[in-house]
Amino acid sequence: MKQVRNATMVLQYEGATVLIDPMLGAQGSMPPFPSETGNTDRNPLVDLTSTLDELLTPDVIVITHTHPDHWDPAAASLLPRRTPILVQHDEDAALLSGQGFTDVRVLESTATIAGVEFTRTGGQHGSHESLAAQSELGQVMGVVLRHEDDPVIYIAGDTIMTAEVRQNLVDIAADVIVLNTGEAIPSTLGPIIMGPKDVVEVAGLAPHARTIAVHMEALNHCPVTREDVRAAAASHAISDRVSAPEDGEVLSL
Repeated sequence: MKQVRNATMVLQYEGATVLIDPMLGAQGSMPPFPSETGNTDRNPLVDLTSTLDELLTPDVIVITHTHPDHWDPAAASLLPRRTPILVQHDEDAALLSGQGFTDVRVLESTATIAGVEFTRTGGQHGSHESLAAQSELGQVMGVVLRHEDDPVIYIAGDTIMTAEVRQNLVDIAADVIVLNTGEAIPSTLGPIIMGPKDVVEVAGLAPHARTIAVHMEALNHCPVTREDVRAAAASHAISDRVSAPEDGEVLSL
């Protein structure tokens, strides 16, 4: 697995290259998000450390939702039009089809592409109060990757901790769990994704899994840093099972 930036990752999985949530634009190419952090810098806050050549030839693309930090104008412009893309619902499929992509598939439950099985999971992009007040948060999904010769990977996506996520951890029994932990705070209603305390909880609920924390230090409304996650892991003696990779870092799964 290569951590690219924010939620963007590249997985080499049973010979298939899987690109997750591509945000490929240059530093500062998008306006700041609404934020309670006091940071009004343009997004992304940092540039890519990977070259575009490394990112533009995937076998499969997974887009958990189409917020611009998961599917930005650069990704829509640069990625190949015929690559299979998995999305969460018809609305996102219509958006990508309108951008010229010709193989967009709604992941309703499970699909197999390039030898990899993808299974949809649910998520909740903020508290009930946040969702009611900020309709733009919308629906999101997570995804599980499986192949008989590889570790099971559960990518939770942009979600807070919920009863459904806790049950997923039991039911999926993943070997690797990827969490978006920047604790994005767009309003006074609180975070809309996970943070360090959720990393600690997940590590406790899935003690045999490796937990990988991403979605940090790239957006103006995400105050949590990698060091925050590492410090939380160290204080609970779980550093051997928790990673917070730097942009461009490659992890062996």
